[in-house]
Amino acid sequence: MNETVIAAKIALANTFVLYFKAQSYHWNVEGMFISQFHDFFGELYEEVYGAVDPMAEEIRALGAYAPRSLNEMYQYKTINDLSDAESVQDMLADLVNANATTIESLNKLFDLLFEEKKQGFADFVAGRIDAHEKHGWMLRSFLK
Repeated sequence: MNETVIAAKIALANTFVLYFKAQSYHWNVEGMFISQFHDFFGELYEEVYGAVDPMAEEIRALGAYAPRSLNEMYQYKTINDLSDAESVQDMLADLVNANATTIESLNKLFDLLFEEKKQGFADFVAGRIDAHEKHGWMLRSFLK
């Protein structure tokens, strides 16, 4: 499997795991500001989830198969797991880290796509990087 396909699968897996973390926190958030964070996590997971299908289809366009099981998806992720986040602060900090890892994987993929002159996929990934940079700003702002 070539380096670009592997990088694309890592970026997809990280996107998927970030989506799931945000949705899980949307379900499980508690506290005085539950409404605000429930809505924020909901908007975050919906936006991130919107990238999952297009990214998987771009992997197919590279001539490879997208992960076909959760186990396979999980094998590609580079995001650390934090399954015991209970406070809003823990949830936000976990999402800051997961988002940063997702950006790293997208940047690596972008560089490979740019080298290979895969402009369409590179353009999509550039848009995802911009979206995740905004997510990171929002998440870090909540932590202050």
